[in-house]
Amino acid sequence: MDEHKTLEKLLRMGKITRREFLARASALSLAAALPSGLMAAKARAATPKKGGRLRIGSPGAQTSDSLDTATITNLVPETLSWMLRNCLVEIDHRSKAIPELAESWESTPDAKQWHFKLRKGVEFHNGKPFAAEDVIFSINHHRGKDSKSPAKVIVEPIVEIKADDKYSVTITLREGNADFPYLMSDYHLAIVPDGTQGAAWEKGIGTGGYILKSWEPGVRSFATRNPNYWKAGRAHFDEVEMIGINDPNTRTSALKTGEVDVIPRCDRKTVHLLQRSPNIQIVETNGTKHFTIPMRSDLKPYSDNNVRLALKHAVDREHLLKTVLRGHGIIGNDHPISPANRYFAADLPQRGYDPDKARFYMQKAGLTDHVFNLHTADAAFPGAVDVAILYKEHAAKAGINIKIVKEPNDGYWSDVWLKKEWCFSYWWGRPTEDWMFSTTYAADSNWNESFWKNERFNQLLVAARAELDEQKRREMYVEMQQLCRDDGGSVIPVFPSDILAASSRLKFENVAANIEMDGCKLPERWWFES
Repeated sequence: MDEHKTLEKLLRMGKITRREFLARASALSLAAALPSGLMAAKARAATPKKGGRLRIGSPGAQTSDSLDTATITNLVPETLSWMLRNCLVEIDHRSKAIPELAESWESTPDAKQWHFKLRKGVEFHNGKPFAAEDVIFSINHHRGKDSKSPAKVIVEPIVEIKADDKYSVTITLREGNADFPYLMSDYHLAIVPDGTQGAAWEKGIGTGGYILKSWEPGVRSFATRNPNYWKAGRAHFDEVEMIGINDPNTRTSALKTGEVDVIPRCDRKTVHLLQRSPNIQIVETNGTKHFTIPMRSDLKPYSDNNVRLALKHAVDREHLLKTVLRGHGIIGNDHPISPANRYFAADLPQRGYDPDKARFYMQKAGLTDHVFNLHTADAAFPGAVDVAILYKEHAAKAGINIKIVKEPNDGYWSDVWLKKEWCFSYWWGRPTEDWMFSTTYAADSNWNESFWKNERFNQLLVAARAELDEQKRREMYVEMQQLCRDDGGSVIPVFPSDILAASSRLKFENVAANIEMDGCKLPERWWFES
């Protein structure tokens, strides 16, 4: 094993920090081998070529899928929507917010008011000129009193949104938010024509690189290149066909037989077999996705932090990474911020497997004879049941008795998550610390899955959100990560890699790690070699 692979292994095991990795890799003149998100495949710089039909075999397809931006929840409609539409802001491969339909933006000193200058000369697929009215409508679509949009929590702080003129809008917030432009990159906030309603949503009218020709939810979509696309050097394919294939074995077979050109969410058990094929490339990224095992910290016995600490020390993270993830991921440290985030606490000591400490804390709680019910199903994430079985074995060495309660996959998210006292969950993560913390750790969040309330954490959350001084902000977010690790109600053992397999004919420059499939923008950013 060469020195670079050794460093990568140490980083995944948590033996060195990201900062140490970069320093040592740089000394080896290998720092460039680590694009944002710890991408395993090297960037393929080349001159993009136009042409061809891209065929994607993707999971995350249901017959109930819709292109209404307020209802999108699965990978297929999410990817399709971004083929057809644009947001005000885009996240690049460095996890930075860059202009998309917004040409530029600026804020008042308190970060409460944001002024977005819009691009001129952009048209929707139906010929309507893009303007401020479309931005206002698209954002307000998620703000209504009865809105059930997943983006409602993002736009809830908006007090007012108004047009300054045809090509600029001002958004006023209830409180300052230095990360607000990042929020405008959320796929639910894609811009659609003013007045879109009813059946018009399913036409997918947008300003994006492709025009929808047919759409059968849960089955197939077909789109062609937008000849008037406003982005230079994007949307290279003549046609894009997306086929819903939820079964991983069927997806793999479709790629191997040439029925599709790319598949996301490769089965980790067969990745090594795909790597042997000269016609297939593996693209692996470590972004912000993570597995969580939240405890209801509002209920006994999980309201006792001694119990929470005991259970955090009772899991062998390295073993989970090696066996369940087959080494494809990074060890977690019981907080949701990854090395791909801007304010990742690289110097925060890594929690390891320590049965003696686990036993110590459980004895302090006086619950050495307690049976802990751990509710699980592979609906939480692929391999969740395997993780539970291994966790039970790890904890037994500390004298902790975990009883695995296998729940039905059907109805897991409605009947188990946010209801049972201890269960499994996962998160894609978010591009910014505030977005992630506000979504699932803020005391008043609807998705606070561990029902954790820490006064100091919530004070810092508000303060850091509006803080414009980078150093002060970093210090706040580092402390918040430590509070999650040492007091929070979730065990966060690993950050799994996103693994994509594709035809070797497909080329790309840099791969974003904020969401799988190159930020769900693979159809816009990739091309065929010939």
